[in-house]
Amino acid sequence: MTNPTDERGGLNKGLTNYGDIEFSLFLRKAFIKGAGYTDDALQRKVVGIVNTGSGFNPCHGNAPQLIEAVKRGVMLAGGIPIDFPTISIHESFAYPTSMYLRNLMAMDVEEMVLAQPMDAVVLIGGCDKTVPAELMGAISANVPAIQLVTGSMLTGSNKGERVGACTDCRRFWASFRGDQIDAQEIAAVNNQLVASVGTCSVMGTASTMACIAEALGMSLPGAASPPAVTADRIRIAERSGAQAMKMIEQRLTPDRILTGRSIENALRVLLAIGGSTNAIIHLTAIAGRLGIAIDLERLDAMSRDTPVLVDLKPSGRYYMEDFHHAGGLVTVLRELRPLLHLDALTVTGRTLGEEIDAAGQGFAQDVVRPMARPIYREGGIAVLRGNIAPGGAIIKQSAATAALMEHEGRAVVFENMQDLAQRIDDEALDVAADDILVLKGIGPVGAPGMPEAGYIPIPKKLGRLGVKDMVRISDGRISGTAGGTIVVHVTPETAKGGPLGLVRSGDRIRLSVASRTLSLLVSPQELAARAAAAPAGATDPATRGYRKLFLTAVTQADQGCDFDFLRGLPTGESVPEKRG
Repeated sequence: MTNPTDERGGLNKGLTNYGDIEFSLFLRKAFIKGAGYTDDALQRKVVGIVNTGSGFNPCHGNAPQLIEAVKRGVMLAGGIPIDFPTISIHESFAYPTSMYLRNLMAMDVEEMVLAQPMDAVVLIGGCDKTVPAELMGAISANVPAIQLVTGSMLTGSNKGERVGACTDCRRFWASFRGDQIDAQEIAAVNNQLVASVGTCSVMGTASTMACIAEALGMSLPGAASPPAVTADRIRIAERSGAQAMKMIEQRLTPDRILTGRSIENALRVLLAIGGSTNAIIHLTAIAGRLGIAIDLERLDAMSRDTPVLVDLKPSGRYYMEDFHHAGGLVTVLRELRPLLHLDALTVTGRTLGEEIDAAGQGFAQDVVRPMARPIYREGGIAVLRGNIAPGGAIIKQSAATAALMEHEGRAVVFENMQDLAQRIDDEALDVAADDILVLKGIGPVGAPGMPEAGYIPIPKKLGRLGVKDMVRISDGRISGTAGGTIVVHVTPETAKGGPLGLVRSGDRIRLSVASRTLSLLVSPQELAARAAAAPAGATDPATRGYRKLFLTAVTQADQGCDFDFLRGLPTGESVPEKRG
């Protein structure tokens, strides 16, 4: 619904309907003047600032400083900044999962942007699901919007070894489970893994989405990499506020920036940075808001000719601080230039190609490799298909064990999270190092919320023997900070009748990343018999509230786990573009 005063902008925008527009404005001004505003301030363009600060969200611990810097930028450009709260999601403080709340946050952002008078909005987010939620909401609201990420944390030190969340969290915890380190050392390292506020210091989901926001053209050039507590991050915040004012003049709305070509650029960057598998789901949801589909087969083809260039954990050695010191994302974009759509528009009003040119020449560094000397010849993510994943599955091949990417083994099956918790460390568990661990029932509906439980722990009795990795398969997700030979996003999920639910302990499974296949070595006749004998799926007891909405409306992983009623009308466009 468009308010007749929307074109006037500023405080006139989206007036509450009392049947008398002039009275509505009079009332609005009367109340906001209670906060000390003058008529001079209130006649200016308004830039809203999404405040996702929360005491439960240390990833956003610098939000107050960022808000002040954004406000400074807006006021220097002649506007009036007003911050407002939305849901704040932190991966470790969100029950049952952060993905469960992403769509709720997206709805919150969309509705608050539309409900309150703002001519543009600065989206402050960082931890994993907040950036995609804000982008999804901004697309649907279609008000000029610019993304500002909170930035990564600093690294710490344990016994002289540099450490950072959260790849090192998982590494040390695995060592503790395997009795390689004791309780005293795991307690000591716990104090060092998160050395400051900010998002994970590796190429996890938060860092991946920061890079994707910049690749999409939705944040300022250079905005992805500055750590949270640096002056560079504060300056980016000020410039984002000033740029939001320019976007109002240019009427630079998300639908002008986000196109199939910009989505394809983001996918290319995702593959080259060894980014999080979660970004596939998020980009699919973002594209879905535009009515654009992501073709997993073409994405896999793109992966085969897009090398991994960024030497960051969990695929490599370094941390986000190093990536920033190496020049940030533009260092990657320069190398990818022949593969990018350089005419894609950005929040600056200039094209991606123009911004790469404006960044000038690179310099000697060893964090981002040249195309001729990549970390890995193929992109970080591969798409698998097979009789237990007819809708596809994902593996982060850049973080997998090379010897396990062509593997056949016996399935050791866990029916759900409770089964896993009860049996994984049981000394009587029948499991060997070359077996394949299978976890069912952790998809979007099954969990609910598709938890990052696909990082199935190595059974303790194998950990004590020095086993560091096994092939693991589930219909859930993994953290972008996780490494290992882990197959996730198996679609359809078990709770929706997916054939993963038919796998039994003792079955043989074959994984071939080279041929992009995931095969249960059981005859079609046997699978049909199992399906016929399978009991009907249990109905979730949710009868009210957000849980009921989620279970009713959430789509599968290959559709982005968005709510079906929030997706844009299909345009018929799919990305990546078909080539050859």
